[in-house]
Amino acid sequence: MAKFMDVHHGMTGITEEQLRMAHQADLDAEGAEGVHFEQAWADPASGTVYCLSEGPSKEAVMRVHERTGHPADEIHPVPLVV
Repeated sequence: MAKFMDVHHGMTGITEEQLRMAHQADLDAEGAEGVHFEQAWADPASGTVYCLSEGPSKEAVMRVHERTGHPADEIHPVPLVV
């Protein structure tokens, strides 16, 4: 399975609880696509949210985010991890 980092823009003011709820929605929907969302980070001031996931393809990651109502603006493969 490949790792992916996706980026969401325009989430200015997101709270910890909202981030937790969005991440949980992804966890609840991930199985249908064979994706696992590992962690999420947010910068409320800039409105940027990052999600680290593992899955078969970036398209699978995109479909989960679309299904849960917060499509990613960018999805980047992460081929090297140290």
